[in-house]
Amino acid sequence: MPYTSLNGHMFSFLSPDGKMGLRLPQAEREEFIKKFKSQLFIAHGTVLKEYGTVPEELLKDAKLLKKYFGISYEYVKSLKPKPTAKKNK
Repeated sequence: MPYTSLNGHMFSFLSPDGKMGLRLPQAEREEFIKKFKSQLFIAHGTVLKEYGTVPEELLKDAKLLKKYFGISYEYVKSLKPKPTAKKNK
């Protein structure tokens, strides 16, 4: 499953059926869902509460999609980095 991440936090991905999920902060996520008549992303029967489903029309508009990727990236950049797993030598 292709995805993007920063500091251990995933912020976008493509599902096996070709749908894209994009992690957005609450206010932008609510606006995104309303503007594009979208919904929260559902994967394996689970609602991913921070991810909006990117509609087909947005996938075709690279300039506008870039804007939302930027919002997603800045959101994840603001999160505390996840600790890395250290291997014993």
